[in-house]
Amino acid sequence: MLFQPAIIALLLASLVGTLMVASSVPFAVRVLRSWDTASGSERQLEMEKRTYLVSTLLVVVLLSELASLILFVFNADRMASLFVGAMCAVGTLNVNDFGFPTLYLKILVFFAAAGWLALNHVDSRGFDYPLVRVKYGALIALAPVLAGAAGVQLAYFLGLRADVIASCCSTLFSGSTQVTSDKLAAVAPEAALAALAAILGLVMLIGRRVLSSGKGGVVYAIASLVAFAVSLEAVVAAISVYVYELPHHHCPFCILKGEYGHVGYALYIPLFAAAALGLAGGIAQPAARIPSLAEAAPRIMRRCVKTSMTGFGLFGAITIWLIWRSHLILIEQSPLHLILSGGQP
Repeated sequence: MLFQPAIIALLLASLVGTLMVASSVPFAVRVLRSWDTASGSERQLEMEKRTYLVSTLLVVVLLSELASLILFVFNADRMASLFVGAMCAVGTLNVNDFGFPTLYLKILVFFAAAGWLALNHVDSRGFDYPLVRVKYGALIALAPVLAGAAGVQLAYFLGLRADVIASCCSTLFSGSTQVTSDKLAAVAPEAALAALAAILGLVMLIGRRVLSSGKGGVVYAIASLVAFAVSLEAVVAAISVYVYELPHHHCPFCILKGEYGHVGYALYIPLFAAAALGLAGGIAQPAARIPSLAEAAPRIMRRCVKTSMTGFGLFGAITIWLIWRSHLILIEQSPLHLILSGGQP
């Protein structure tokens, strides 16, 4: 199993990323202790030069971590055919106890890396690099998260066995179990779609206020993360059902498959990007209080928020299109059904 090209790529990316970040920790500690832009000492000049190299390498490493999340899910879906009973990525991730923890840790790494990249971008716009201590302090906190995710991923791939009978998604999302995913599927579709409409509307209202006033970036970041969670719940409880046109099939992974036009990628990529950019806007906004970032930070925040709003809007538009084109009447006589069906009962 380890010699699958995608698995080798994922393991190498995690190994290189972990080693790069871990090797940067001693330098980060040195920066936290000794950084002083007012000093013209040789030590300070050497640190300033090295920050360019370290930051550039870390940007490449963390961008690869962002991409590895997509590759991990894609590979899990593609490998389903290798395991008896597996129909999609759910079966592959259920082959051993490390599958879903690896996915959750990769999502955590995705947002942690996105936050650090945003912090690094804002810091680079100040002539005196005012956030350098914050940036390298965050790097020290990020190192064990990356190492933990890499270790769990390695344990997952080492534990893959072709003779294991995997559970299919119908078992996990059928309503006959008591796991978290089943509880998500048990949420009423009306409630899930109403909550989605409410949170997306709230995000748009907060975003418009941020763009007009230049304030509220942190509030928008919190709202974005809440919208991310509510959107995932809506995918499980309602959106996926409209895609499959089967009222009891709630799998959030089968929508990634070719027979459904890979529509899951069209949903998840804008959603993840929107949440990450919303988080970036929240990171940029407090930096506006720093004199050297007084102009750059609000500009970055507005750009992140505007792009994030576009991502959430795209997610919402695709959701409406999927419901409109579906032949399934999941919420009969509801206002949403009447609107999307042109008023026909």
